[in-house]
Amino acid sequence: MTVSLAQIRETSGDVFTDGCPTRVVLDHIMSKWGVLVLLALTDGTLRWGELRREVEGISEKMLASTLRTLEADGLVARTSYPEVPPRVEYALTDLGRDLMDRMLPLVEWVAAHADGIVAR
Repeated sequence: MTVSLAQIRETSGDVFTDGCPTRVVLDHIMSKWGVLVLLALTDGTLRWGELRREVEGISEKMLASTLRTLEADGLVARTSYPEVPPRVEYALTDLGRDLMDRMLPLVEWVAAHADGIVAR
């Protein structure tokens, strides 16, 4: 399936232009940490500490910020359990799973070609 920007704009209007909400969404999901958090959650529900270990190099502050953003966007669900100690779990929503079904081929492509690209 090959689609161009012109074709997208023909069916969806003036998307991806300055001030368009599409740029905000792209910023959220295509940021380094956004992609890595979403990718980690494709394997299933994770707790805070598990996510932090899975997304190596992310600070607590950045993980919290990224999760808040993705939750506000409706891509990640946060479930808090009234236990001692408190337990909070994060999982992809239906919208998040739909996104990752489409994003995983891109991530696979990056994994396959990263070494060669960086070596240039």
